[in-house]
Amino acid sequence: MGISRRRLLKAAALSAAATPALAAAGAVEAPQRPLPESFERLKPIRDRIRPITVEEFQQRIAQAQRLMTEQKPPFAALFTAPGSTQYYFCGIRWGGGERLMALVIPQKGEPFLVCPAFEEATLRERLRWPMEVRTWQEDESPYILVARTLAERGFRTGRIAIDETTRFFFFDGLRQVAPHYEYTLGDPITVGCRARKTAHELELMALANWATIEVYRAAFAALREGMTNRELGGLIAQGYQRMGLSGGALVLFGAWAALPHGTQQEQVLREGDLVLVDGGTSVDGYASDVTRCTVLGKPSDTLQHAFDTVRRAQDAALEAARAGRTCGSVDDAARQVISAAGYGKDYERFTHRLGHGIGLDGHEHPYLVRGSRVVLEPGMTFSNEPGIYVRGEYGLRLEDIMVIEPDGPARLLTPGFSLSLEHPFG
Repeated sequence: MGISRRRLLKAAALSAAATPALAAAGAVEAPQRPLPESFERLKPIRDRIRPITVEEFQQRIAQAQRLMTEQKPPFAALFTAPGSTQYYFCGIRWGGGERLMALVIPQKGEPFLVCPAFEEATLRERLRWPMEVRTWQEDESPYILVARTLAERGFRTGRIAIDETTRFFFFDGLRQVAPHYEYTLGDPITVGCRARKTAHELELMALANWATIEVYRAAFAALREGMTNRELGGLIAQGYQRMGLSGGALVLFGAWAALPHGTQQEQVLREGDLVLVDGGTSVDGYASDVTRCTVLGKPSDTLQHAFDTVRRAQDAALEAARAGRTCGSVDDAARQVISAAGYGKDYERFTHRLGHGIGLDGHEHPYLVRGSRVVLEPGMTFSNEPGIYVRGEYGLRLEDIMVIEPDGPARLLTPGFSLSLEHPFG
């Protein structure tokens, strides 16, 4: 799967070891001066977070097993390596590497974990509830162990669903030692479970988006002429830290905002420049993703017209995002507003899709993109982020997170749309 530049920049903002190139792009730079007064209102929010419970993780496993049974033909098991899907089902975060740590969910019965023998104690410390752990030594094959355990559970043949983020050599290792299984993409199971968020998941996402707006509010109040994009990015990262969170943002000034995913060029804020900030945090693993724009000083008529158009496009998308409609139709609704306002057809000025799914990953299935026939269902969550980009002049994007409702238009998970360039938070 491709990783966008914007995602890299946001990831850099979460890392204390960001590379110089990414830091130069505006992701992170801790300011040397004390935080401005506007940050004093930011307080830790840990006491407001209700973590996902063991019962919820187990319900997810049961849902995956129901979906495996309902498929035609059914799946024998779901195979996951470390990543957000593995975390979704068992609550374990595990680092990468070449040694396999797998969570395998059979179509029926209890799931099991496979890990290196020397890691067993570490893994057991992280178990949310008692779970079978099978171990392998350095000179043994973990893939044989996976196949043997499935056979013991009565699944000697059948279809194995592979989570899409599984590294190829993990999948290939299993396929080589167990060719009697049929292997296929696990999206019908993983997306089938993850795309529709529960009320608890929505609560965590709403809190993450609220925290993002509060940090932006503090950061925008500290804007001053001569500030660099690195400095503003550093303030935002520190704002999240004051709330007990980790987060960051892509920061772009003036004409550089015409590059949706940024630049490595250092930028200095001047009177009349547009400021674009795009980033977020996570709460118990659930992500936010918010973009806000303002202007240092009074916005020009050109920027004001672009802002008004993008806001109308957001309204159109929110209205179009209804259960039973297609993902592509939501992109169409927003793109029509921008085209009708004189900003060109197709991708001429609105250069990217309308939005992406969001949850444990900042970008996840499904996507609001032209031509997508994926049907919207209640509980699906998306970014709503139309933009207008004129190279060499300006770029303007607004982004909020919305959830599909059982009836009527989508509902915002951010506190509210931006009111204006001069008052981006109301």
